[in-house]
Amino acid sequence: MADSTKINNSSYISSTIAAGLAAIGASVCCIGPLVLLALGIGGTWISYLTAFEPYQPIFVTITLVFLFLSFRKLYILPRQCADGDSCALPSVLRNQRIIFWVVTVLLIALLTFPYYGLMFFE
Repeated sequence: MADSTKINNSSYISSTIAAGLAAIGASVCCIGPLVLLALGIGGTWISYLTAFEPYQPIFVTITLVFLFLSFRKLYILPRQCADGDSCALPSVLRNQRIIFWVVTVLLIALLTFPYYGLMFFE
């Protein structure tokens, strides 16, 4: 039973990390140039990052899929924990849910940056 707990916790962690990486990939064409300009780097680096723009819908889809899988793991699927395991503690579940929602808010901010980012350039 302890092995399945490790698998459940590791699948939750890996799906959250995958969602974060996909969101970074989706926003690299938009946030990347802004960050490089803020750091004083310009020129050809910025033009290379705009080449990722056609792949943005793919990365957004991947991000939303992994967020859904994390949500499903935390809220829909029943927990399979033995009484002595750490995942059986209510505080662990509460912390995982808090981390999930913090990461979700950050990822939504990254994904919607092309829409509200124009305010920073005007």
